[in-house]
Amino acid sequence: MSWGTKRIEDICEKVTSGGTPKSTNMSFYNPKEVPWLKTGEVNYCRIYDTETYISYEGLARSSAKMIPEDSVIVAMYGQGDTAGRVAINKIPLCTNQACCNLIINKDIADYEYVYYLLSMLYEKLVSLKNGGAQPNLNAGIIKDIEIPLPDIEIQHKVAGILSAYDALIENNQKQIKLLEEAAQRLYKEWFVDLKFPGYEDCKVVDGVPEGWKKKRADDFFEITIGKTPPRSEKQWFVSENKGIKWISISDMGKAGVYICNTNESLTEEAVDKHNVKVVPNGTVLVSFKLTVGRVSITTEDMCTNEAIAHFYIKDDYLREYTYLYLKMFEYDTLGNTSSISKAVNSKIIKSMTFIMPDDETIKAFLKTVRPYFDLIYDRQQMILKAQEVRDRLLPKLMNEEIEVG
Repeated sequence: MSWGTKRIEDICEKVTSGGTPKSTNMSFYNPKEVPWLKTGEVNYCRIYDTETYISYEGLARSSAKMIPEDSVIVAMYGQGDTAGRVAINKIPLCTNQACCNLIINKDIADYEYVYYLLSMLYEKLVSLKNGGAQPNLNAGIIKDIEIPLPDIEIQHKVAGILSAYDALIENNQKQIKLLEEAAQRLYKEWFVDLKFPGYEDCKVVDGVPEGWKKKRADDFFEITIGKTPPRSEKQWFVSENKGIKWISISDMGKAGVYICNTNESLTEEAVDKHNVKVVPNGTVLVSFKLTVGRVSITTEDMCTNEAIAHFYIKDDYLREYTYLYLKMFEYDTLGNTSSISKAVNSKIIKSMTFIMPDDETIKAFLKTVRPYFDLIYDRQQMILKAQEVRDRLLPKLMNEEIEVG
């Protein structure tokens, strides 16, 4: 039996956007009392926490409003390809004005079914954007979208099939988090607390153990910066399965330790014409604009935008140490302004202090820490496989190619 259709507005108790408290009023952001979501965090995921919190005063004195958990959040505009992305909030929160928040009527629609359907309709959402040089979605456009809507029981079944894969993905993400925390604890014990094997007999000279070196980062590494071809020239950008994968800060946030996939790729012609650096497998990346201090390791030849620095690893045994050093570095020590995201630039990254232990110590550390990284990589591969199966099933379920009744 063919499914009927309904407008988004007709399956919601309420459709609303959010607001941004004035950034000049610090009492709107301290104390940190209410989770406040920005569109950069809306990335086909379930939201359990937010990067930013505001105060109850900031909530009361702005257009921000509380959104109940299990709502579907659509990004209306933002950096790059943000517009059209969706997420589910698993906690009550508020959002900025670039989010369209769908509070689903659970008697009519399954919120997870709506989330998966809108995930599949990304290209349609993008095609509906309107405006000037940077076209956006708006709540009116989203309310008017018609979606296929079967009986509520079928919606539950479709959502249940797809969410089982997401549960597997989330479980592996939790395991990765625990493994990375274990690696960071080990790093801290050896290289921050200086409790590495044999430390009792080691002399400390100028704040570091004898035999270790403390220099500029570019004294140890070749460091390059990525690039973005002109956005107005669409021919340089292709889908993620073609061309050379092109990494953004958003991709790094989504990826974790090892970066395998990107939202966009560049053609080989774009890389050649615009002199975009291609970095090899195993390069350590660090973001230094907007969101400072995200760190990832490439898994193939890739390129990045200009907000990301590349630390080339000549000797494999240095990779895990370099990753952890950059991951745990205190980036707020680099700038001299109130906003570290504005203070850091490529020159500062290249000149940042880097402490390099002696080879014997690093190789001993590697024997202990590499098993954690190997397990992290294996878990990330399991996540990728689960995502691939889920994404193959999604259109088949939504187009009634698979019977679930």
